[in-house]
Amino acid sequence: MQQDKHPAYHPVVFRDRAAGYAFLTRSTATSDQTIDWDDGQTYPVVDVEISSESHPFYTGKARTVDSEGRIARFERRFGGQEQTSGGSTPG
Repeated sequence: MQQDKHPAYHPVVFRDRAAGYAFLTRSTATSDQTIDWDDGQTYPVVDVEISSESHPFYTGKARTVDSEGRIARFERRFGGQEQTSGGSTPG
């Protein structure tokens, strides 16, 4: 008899404590902690350090890279000079 090779897939609440945000989804993650959800059911809860509610990219607090400044710094440093590798010159 062949055993089931797939992990248990069940409802789980993921909770971002920093943002005070939680969402119910299905996952194979397990936890000994449980939480009473809005629908009256009790689900395992997994605490996460970051979610879409606290991630800088999604909250609009992400730092942007000044790519123009990086290019200007490169131009200052190397001056747009072409380097020759020696050898013969086209003639």
